[in-house]
Amino acid sequence: MNCSAIPPSLIASELFGHEKGAFTGALQRRLGRFEAADGGSIFLDEIGELPADTQIALLRVLQEREFERVGSSLPMAVDVRVLAATNRDLEAAVEHDAFRQDLYYRLNVFPIRIPPLRERADDIPVLVAYLVERYAKKAGKSIRNIKRQTLELFQAYDWPGNVRELQNVIERAVVLCDGETFAIDESWLKGKPHFPSKRVARQVTTLAEGEKELIEAALSASGGRISGPSGAAAKLGIPRQTLESKIKALRIDTVSFRVR
Repeated sequence: MNCSAIPPSLIASELFGHEKGAFTGALQRRLGRFEAADGGSIFLDEIGELPADTQIALLRVLQEREFERVGSSLPMAVDVRVLAATNRDLEAAVEHDAFRQDLYYRLNVFPIRIPPLRERADDIPVLVAYLVERYAKKAGKSIRNIKRQTLELFQAYDWPGNVRELQNVIERAVVLCDGETFAIDESWLKGKPHFPSKRVARQVTTLAEGEKELIEAALSASGGRISGPSGAAAKLGIPRQTLESKIKALRIDTVSFRVR
């Protein structure tokens, strides 16, 4: 269950269920996640986003192994193993009264820290091989080799966006890949700031700017050619007419990409 994806007004009902008539729209009794997971496990993702009143109810479940459905005063016993995850600093949240201290210590029985990608350089070749195969299959391409310099570049990069950033870079490279060897343009990862301790939020770009950057990369890889098997439209997987209209709307000079 993703705690951040459910409105605060409904999260108690989602976790513990509700009785018929407990609130407007409660037309029948509904089992909650804890009741459904009795005798098994429940995984609460983004636990740091729980509202304060739900934190109290969750603490009771962890302490007393019982809960009450919304609209009921009858305690129900439950035997559930609880796994929780968050990308927030819960200790800092406790200090700022954004998360209950007693709940934090109750959850922190067996902590598991997943290190960021920059601390797992040895895992990068395995991840790259998997993601290249995944996106190549999606794009209908056959990529059999990965350039060694590309792997070295990936392992040397800091990856502030972790695996999601790696996925995006690989998908972009697969779209632009012509042959059977996977490689990236070194400029994609050059000049990006490295923050080993404190990180600064990356500047948000508009959709048009991101689209323009991707089209220019495809034009550069195709030598300014738009149509044809090796043209920019084929690399991007869109019709030639669509690409031409986007080029015109974004005011991209295709002449500057032609190979002399």
